[in-house]
Amino acid sequence: MLTKVKTGYGKVEGVEGKGCAVFRGIPFAAPPVGELRYRPPEPPRPWHVLDASKFGPASLQARPQTTEGVFSGTFGAGELPIEEDCLYLNVWTPAEPDESLPVMVWIHGGAFVIGTGASPMYDGSELATRGRVVVVTLNYRLGISGFLYLPELGSANFGTQDQIAALRFVQQEIAAFGGDPDNVTVFGESAGGKSVETLLAAPGARGLFNKAIVQSTYAASMDPDAHLEASGQLLDLLACRRDQTDELRAVPAEALVDAQSRWQAQRAATGGAGLTSGGLTPVQDGEILPQHPVEALASGAAAGVATIIGTTRDEARLFGAMMPELSEMDDATLRERLGAQMRWNEATASNAIDVYRSARNGILPHGASDIWFAIQSDHTFRHHSICLAAAQTTHAPTWMYLFSWESPLNDGALGACHALEIPFVFGNMDGPLGRLAGDGAEAAALSEKVQGAWLALAHSGTPGHAALPRWPHYDAHARQTMVFDRECAIVSKPMEAERAFWDKP
Repeated sequence: MLTKVKTGYGKVEGVEGKGCAVFRGIPFAAPPVGELRYRPPEPPRPWHVLDASKFGPASLQARPQTTEGVFSGTFGAGELPIEEDCLYLNVWTPAEPDESLPVMVWIHGGAFVIGTGASPMYDGSELATRGRVVVVTLNYRLGISGFLYLPELGSANFGTQDQIAALRFVQQEIAAFGGDPDNVTVFGESAGGKSVETLLAAPGARGLFNKAIVQSTYAASMDPDAHLEASGQLLDLLACRRDQTDELRAVPAEALVDAQSRWQAQRAATGGAGLTSGGLTPVQDGEILPQHPVEALASGAAAGVATIIGTTRDEARLFGAMMPELSEMDDATLRERLGAQMRWNEATASNAIDVYRSARNGILPHGASDIWFAIQSDHTFRHHSICLAAAQTTHAPTWMYLFSWESPLNDGALGACHALEIPFVFGNMDGPLGRLAGDGAEAAALSEKVQGAWLALAHSGTPGHAALPRWPHYDAHARQTMVFDRECAIVSKPMEAERAFWDKP
């Protein structure tokens, strides 16, 4: 088995994994510390022999303050050290040196403030061995270290630039691990899906991959003014001056994380928190990201990149599990919440409730909390993904899915929630998110189908799989969508009344 390879930077010694070789903690860029903080990533420093048996540190992030709750510790750094020196990637390969296999590069989620490519959720063993692909996971700078937006810094979107640097490293070095640099699929979920969306629109990423899978991306604000406002608030908490960038580079790493945590708490207290808020996410800076991704894709920025895009049906229910009081709301509270969060007047809020309740009646639960989660899922995730697919499909083969398998956890209260598809994609049904998926023959069969489609795209550029119905290209008229559930099916215009609501002026 291939456990020793020679790269352009030095030799790498991995270990044998579950049916494959694993190479952990490979630096793809120089540590972004000291003078390299808030600068574009630079190439890694050469080494003689690299021990690739252990994962590298996670990016700067806060550790959870509690160990309670269903998902506590699942999405963060786990037991890994947390350091600025975080730009490492990991490789799972079933290959021998004379093989040339498709490469699948995973970008982790976590709202751009938590997470690591080393999470056991993303163990690539099953995907690599079953699919005969090389799997790569990576870290990137998060939160205040990766997405603070200040023009005075001379650059922006440092976390996105880290992802591009990792993809360049893959282009240069993956052949040594048995991978084909001309056959690279980039895929990710949540902030990872948003990252893939951003990479599709980023000029610096062109040519570094030729297929993409966008899982549960969302409508985060990319407006530079909103990001500037957030950055100003963070600078105030750090007691740093905007025109004195050296002060930022001198702040201890722990103080950066503390300021970010205080800023997040302040926003939550004033109702300004949420995935769609501006700040500490990719920003339309004019250089790394010249256009909003929907506009960029519509203009052909990712022409020829075969793309799968989709969401889970009940994205917002994962976040609702952390706020049990939402299950007790009545219609009056629902209208009040919609008015506050969506800035809707009472008539618009009432119309939305009527549209969603009518569409779901006899099909899905339609109590006040159910309508809240449905509206939030569509507003934040599904409608944006549909717009993205419509933009991309005019320039490249594009397929859309809706993941509707319902989690058995909490007596089914989570529905088909955010992150539910991850264990099905990686085949890690016994991993940290396996409890979301459930077990048994039906879950295993669905995992085989989802994995099969993802792997088929990586191998052939189309997600056709023998166990699935024929999956036609998406178009903005028929809106043909693969519904992943106990019975998978192609549905034209799924949940159309709800979708059409968001297109009204």
